[in-house]
Formats: sequence, C-alpha cells, structure tokens
Amino acid sequence: MTIKVGDRIPSVGFAKATADGPEGVSSDDFFAGRRVALFSVPGAFTPTCSAKHLPGFLDKAADLKAKGVDEIACTAVNDAFVLGAWRDHNNAGDAVTMLADGNGDFAKATGLTMDGSKFGMGTRGQRYSMLVNDGVVEQLNVEAPGEFKVSSAEHMLEQM
Repeated sequence: MTIKVGDRIPSVGFAKATADGPEGVSSDDFFAGRRVALFSVPGAFTPTCSAKHLPGFLDKAADLKAKGVDEIACTAVNDAFVLGAWRDHNNAGDAVTMLADGNGDFAKATGLTMDGSKFGMGTRGQRYSMLVNDGVVEQLNVEAPGEFKVSSAEHMLEQM
C-alpha cells in the first residue's frame, strides 16, 4: 500500500551523509517535532535529479523555510557516501540533508518504489516530494514515470 496524506512516516533507519561519514538516524527521530520538506530522487548523479530536482530545492530553500519548513531533506536508494559526494558536487552544504536509503527500506515501506532494472539500477525510490509535519504526511506529490513537474520545490511552495 502506498503512503498517503495523513499517514505517519514508517519507522525505518536511514544513513545520514555527514562530513565525518555515515551516521545512522531513525525516521522517527528525524521527523519528530518539526516540519520537513522531503524529496526523493531515483538516484544521485542521474540527469533530472542533478539538473533540476536538487538545484530547485537549493534555489528555493529560503522560500521553503519562510513558509515554516524546518529542514529540507533528500532521500535516494543510494549509500551515504554517494549522497555525500552528490551533496558536495552540488555545493549543497547544510541546505539539504542527505538521507541514504541504501537498502530501499524507506521506499518499500512507503510503497513508493520503481523498477529501474532496464537501466541497470534495480529497485529504486520513485521521484516525489513530501511535506512531513511531526512525522505525518501533510503533502505528497508523486511523479508519473519519466516526468518532473509535481515533485519540484516550486510546486511544493505553490501548495503551501
């Protein structure tokens, strides 16, 4: 079953990409008591993710925070080292927290997986954005395959 607005975020572990390497963090702790703009990409360093998705959230970070977002986070079925390198490559600094879902546990638990086998990527997370308030989904924008419209930072801002 796919997660929907009003549902609680599933309890899983992430690896948070930090300057000192991977740091384990539970979804329960990460989303507790704050409003998080979360976006998911099929993979770091992939074309749309690198050219549009991450840059859009970096460009709109101040606008999102002005609308009550406490933290912006990105998740992908990649390891923390890859997400950390992608953050650094894009000069994202602390503007976006990278949450590695290396085994796809979060993607599976939310029901938001996709099959990237024909591209040699295996099972990945779908492209989406989600506004999470104290662990509860407030907004969910899942892209149709091959599209980039509703998961953008701009679309999220329009909905707030």
